[in-house]
Amino acid sequence: MPDTSTGSRRSRGTTGNTATPSRRTVLAATAGLTTALAVGGTAHAGAPDDKKLRALIARMTLPEKVGQLFVMRVYGHSATAPDQADIDANLKEIGVRTAAELIARYRVGGIIYFTWAHNTRSPHQIADLSNGIQKASLTQPRGLPVLVSTDQEHGIVCRVGEPATLFPGAMAIGAGGSRADARTLGRIAGQELKALGIRQNYSPVADVNVNPANPVIGVRSFGADPAAVAGMVAAEVAGYQRSRSDRQVAATAKHFPGHGDTAVDSHYGFPVITHTREQWDRLDAPPFRAAVRAGIDSIMTAHIMVPALDDSGDPATLSRPILTGILREELGYDGVVVTDSLGMEGVRTKYGDDRVPVLALKAGVDQLLNPPSLDIAWNAVLKAVQDGELTEARLDESILRILRLKAKLRLFEEPYVSQGGVDRNVGTASHLATADRIAERTTTLLVNEGPLLPLSRSTHPKVLVVGADPASPSGTTGPPTGVLATALTELGFTATALSTGTTPSAGTIARAVEAAQAADAVVVGTYNVTASSTQKTLVEQLLATGKPVVAVAVRNPYDVAHLPAVPAYLASYSWTDVELRAAARVIAGRVAPRGKLPVPVQRADDATRVLYPIGHGLTYGSS
Repeated sequence: MPDTSTGSRRSRGTTGNTATPSRRTVLAATAGLTTALAVGGTAHAGAPDDKKLRALIARMTLPEKVGQLFVMRVYGHSATAPDQADIDANLKEIGVRTAAELIARYRVGGIIYFTWAHNTRSPHQIADLSNGIQKASLTQPRGLPVLVSTDQEHGIVCRVGEPATLFPGAMAIGAGGSRADARTLGRIAGQELKALGIRQNYSPVADVNVNPANPVIGVRSFGADPAAVAGMVAAEVAGYQRSRSDRQVAATAKHFPGHGDTAVDSHYGFPVITHTREQWDRLDAPPFRAAVRAGIDSIMTAHIMVPALDDSGDPATLSRPILTGILREELGYDGVVVTDSLGMEGVRTKYGDDRVPVLALKAGVDQLLNPPSLDIAWNAVLKAVQDGELTEARLDESILRILRLKAKLRLFEEPYVSQGGVDRNVGTASHLATADRIAERTTTLLVNEGPLLPLSRSTHPKVLVVGADPASPSGTTGPPTGVLATALTELGFTATALSTGTTPSAGTIARAVEAAQAADAVVVGTYNVTASSTQKTLVEQLLATGKPVVAVAVRNPYDVAHLPAVPAYLASYSWTDVELRAAARVIAGRVAPRGKLPVPVQRADDATRVLYPIGHGLTYGSS
């Protein structure tokens, strides 16, 4: 369920974790680990000492080594004192009560944060949770720092919400066309995540969205042009990883070998990509090659089958020809390989949950992300080593890569974060202003007959805002109609909001039409419109009133093809506040639209014909 609590950046509250441990406590808790590793002189240079890391690995027990390979979810806002409902969820799914117990039992090397797991209520709480997790691990025998991760793509996938800075998503950034903006996004987002103790971000999406029907990637992709996507991926990686004197967070290019051309969501099915090897090289590979050249720290696998790359029928996550043969040997990548969630259907279709982690390691994976049952997966890997199916040396290869990354991130020296660091870095006025400026460069004007836009306050003072109100990606923004109405009111209009939903009923449509009669103009937010969608009926009936109608596609820009009679159509590419506020400023003429389509929009009646090509985008003064 979405977490709607934003908390306060200035008030820590009570999380159940102890205060940030001192430097002396850190050194004592690690029992000489930092001194033995001696990363102080090498971490700044980004070149950890493999000899010392190997010596550290040699001291580990086999169960500790197995644990280091796993990145696991855990419920609760605190590492030691979560709410009772979260304790119950942990007992049911993992067999432990808290994050601290999870670490003590399984010695996991990583933990992933989710909004629905109540890990991300507010910045200070997140920082306390991260510190509690680190303390729980570092106080274990031969304790190691934990690599905390999350999916903070921005746009429609965000686990940390307001008051942290939220940026436009990938397709919006692609529409803006600025690699400098992509780099700035990575720099600021990385700075804020680091302050929260989150050091591995599963972003950027490197998939090239060449299929408009793609149900799982879509606007999470920078676009449909492989070269353009490659440039944006490399720029964002540079922002995340090369800011200041050391890496802020580890960026993660996903989903290898490319999830852009599928009509199946790998969360619920097993997609098959039918690209030839030549098509893969031309369409899917360029962003991943660019990520490797940019020094990407981690790459996430896709639970998809690509017969041209491996005809065994296995998903890429379990494919040695793809992960070792292509990614490691052909692309020359020697960083961390992390699976997509092992709870997704795409990786569970062919094999049981006990075989999946073992086969993933045999294929070349390093980190095993979020198995449905940690106990089954952990014991399966342990047994595979004890039975000789996996060698301990194979585990050591992956652990070395993981520890190299932790050393690069200076986690051995600085595992803890401070509350002052949260206040100095998270959701600052300058960061929020930068996000607003970037968003203004992404809003794309697809149609402007008349021209209707910009809308005049003198001729159209009363505005009705209707449309879809999908749940906030981060649990902390929206609803879209309310955000647009508030923004337009602040810009001098008298705007009212009426939510009509993604599937408006006849009664809802009638109420919207009646409300439109009293307005001078109507702004309608559309969300994934199809030929049979009642959203289409809503817009058509609003047009029939004779009132000027401005539509904003709040997710896929492809909506415009189904509503050719709308006189003014904008694409915002997501429904988070930062993008909707930018769209309102464009509607009001405070800024001119500058975005250009990063994907083609095909005709609704003939998908072989392009209605609006890549690069299409109007500005004021054009028609």
